[in-house]
Amino acid sequence: MVSEDAVDLQDVVVRYGATTAVDGVSLRMFRGRVLALLGHNGAGKTSLLQVCEGFRSPDGGRARVLGLDPIADHDALMPRLGIMLQSGGVYPWATTGEILRLFASYASNPIDPEQLLDLLGLRKIERTRFRRLSGGEQQRLSLAIALVGRPELVFLDEPTAGMDTEARHTTWRLIEQLRTDGVSVLLTTHLLDEAERLADDVVIMRSGVVAATGSPAELTAAAGIDLLSVRAEPSLTLDGRLAGLDIKENTPGEYAITGPLDATTIAEVLSWFADAGARVTAVNTRRRTLEDVYLALTTGEKAAAKR
Repeated sequence: MVSEDAVDLQDVVVRYGATTAVDGVSLRMFRGRVLALLGHNGAGKTSLLQVCEGFRSPDGGRARVLGLDPIADHDALMPRLGIMLQSGGVYPWATTGEILRLFASYASNPIDPEQLLDLLGLRKIERTRFRRLSGGEQQRLSLAIALVGRPELVFLDEPTAGMDTEARHTTWRLIEQLRTDGVSVLLTTHLLDEAERLADDVVIMRSGVVAATGSPAELTAAAGIDLLSVRAEPSLTLDGRLAGLDIKENTPGEYAITGPLDATTIAEVLSWFADAGARVTAVNTRRRTLEDVYLALTTGEKAAAKR
């Protein structure tokens, strides 16, 4: 029976001596979805990935990947995984084309490496030695290596690091196509807009534990609204502002209201304008972004306002 889970972790613990890097993490990732694993450096992401990829045993708990034990069933599991290398792992004097064709030869049913060379914009550097590739070019080659074996589950660690805008958007479209084709993708990234665009599910880690899980929409909806903008007559007297809210007239007739905002308080704000005899001509709200949620959970900070 084929497991419906791409990844199933139960109470996983990873220790390095007296330091606990992963402290009882449980998460479940369904097949054919994109999961973004987020957290600052040192949050435990890499240790958790090493458990999933079968590079180390957990010190506690249980891990299953595509229904298999990553350690006990390592040989059966590895051909079904695609792992994006962050650095190294290839002979620096080999060319881009030689490296990709070599990795294709390891797979029983590889994607045509010529197709990947074209798809990922590697054709023009096909004969360039790895040591001479830029950081972004190395990233694209690493992505091609991860995909050439037609994996069921792909681990992408900072997949667009060092890429220019065009290459980044090409990579995003490729990840979206992988999901459409039923491939599961577990990615780590420090680019919150990347996670918000690509991920079906987000797991935010802090100090070795899961701080929050949910879809990007669920996490941002739970965080609520952080700004209400109201357009009305200029130079209103603001002395009667609502308790707990801050109302400022940033430009004549443009009022910015911040504080704990929800449907009830927004209605109260509009009533305040009506009581002031103001004719409201426009109302806009701005929900918190995934970046806002991430910063609040991992550092307690708020993202800089995006005007």
